[in-house]
Amino acid sequence: MNFEKRLSRDGLALVGVLALFTGCGDDGTTGSGTAVIPDTDTSTSPTGTTAEPTSGTTTDGTTDAPTTTSSDTTTSDTTTGGPIEPPAYDQWITVPLEGAVCGNGSQYKIFVNWHEGAKDLLVMLEPGGACWDFDTCSGKADLGAAHPDGVPDDLLYDPLTKNLSPLMRRDVEGLTKDWNLVFMPYCTGDVHTGNNVIVYQDPEGVEPDLEFHHNGHNNVIAATDWMATQFPGTDRLFVTGCSAGGAGSLINYHFFRSRIDAQRGYLMDDSGPIFPSGGWSSKLHEKIRSSWNVDSVFSELPPGYEIDDDFGVLNTHLAALYPDDRLSTVFFQRDFNYSRYSYERFYPDMTKEKILEYWAEDTDLMTALYEPHPNMAYYLPYWRGLNDSHCVSIISYLDTEIEEQGVDLGDFIGTLLDDDKPLVSYRESVQPNEDN
Repeated sequence: MNFEKRLSRDGLALVGVLALFTGCGDDGTTGSGTAVIPDTDTSTSPTGTTAEPTSGTTTDGTTDAPTTTSSDTTTSDTTTGGPIEPPAYDQWITVPLEGAVCGNGSQYKIFVNWHEGAKDLLVMLEPGGACWDFDTCSGKADLGAAHPDGVPDDLLYDPLTKNLSPLMRRDVEGLTKDWNLVFMPYCTGDVHTGNNVIVYQDPEGVEPDLEFHHNGHNNVIAATDWMATQFPGTDRLFVTGCSAGGAGSLINYHFFRSRIDAQRGYLMDDSGPIFPSGGWSSKLHEKIRSSWNVDSVFSELPPGYEIDDDFGVLNTHLAALYPDDRLSTVFFQRDFNYSRYSYERFYPDMTKEKILEYWAEDTDLMTALYEPHPNMAYYLPYWRGLNDSHCVSIISYLDTEIEEQGVDLGDFIGTLLDDDKPLVSYRESVQPNEDN
């Protein structure tokens, strides 16, 4: 990594970015930090187009039912059972999904950006922290989850969100510039993975009980069913996301891959690694196992690919299930965001260096899993002065390079999506002058 080039120095140290990725205080509104994001996307205004729920029924007053925002646009009918006609190309369209809900029980929706003639599909899962008890799900704790009040219809007109990754943009020369795009918001506090309605009680006995819908996996299933109908005969399917979205992309990859008709599949879990449970992540895995009921999700994997005590085997299960797919994990070695979620609330007296020591040891376990599998690769740069070194693929690939090997994240993704090239893993050496 080039220590002399700082994202913060170049104006990309974003006020409000940390709130997006940790979920702390995120109420679904545009944060103050969005003003510094270059807003060069041509679709800067809402189209006003909202597709109807897939059953054709409207949502009742208990949900945040989307409405059109302009009287001169039409509402798409999705009741025919087949693909709907795209209301527009190269613009984000809101699509509510029947029966899909956020943590507070409000309507869940996805955002779709069709590109005329495209046969490739990118699915991006939103980041935003996680929660598993009263303090984290109510917002009392320092660590929490995004969109506790539900997903706003205009989420993709927030400049920060629509410019979240170069992979989502059409105004830059990118590998997915001409693909169909689906953005899956995150509002369930469970890294898109839960299957549980739970009532959390205030340990201090002051606040009222909190009913929370950890419905992430069910929302994924609703979305994949919709995409399977909407995008039949897909050529390439690329599933990715960072932080909670990264973990969700890996945990749900089998469900995307098995339900959407695609010739080829690609995965990039950005900064949401699923480490082996034999390491320091074991206590986190035990906690979410009960709060999110993830065993019910893992039970849907094919026979012979069960997950018992070790969540980390999911990585190698996917490699075996999809030997022709190309699967990857990327993160910074000095990530001080996801690492905090992994250890801070589960071990006493955690300092930054202790947290990152645990992170490094868990990383060693993960890379050992990957090494024997030619269809798996990792990309692990050391540090970046943005967002506590959390999320490699956000905003720009600047300062994602591993200089000693002459590559950056864009190069790695290019290889990932090129079936003619063998996958190569990278892990930058310790850079003692960085993150001081």
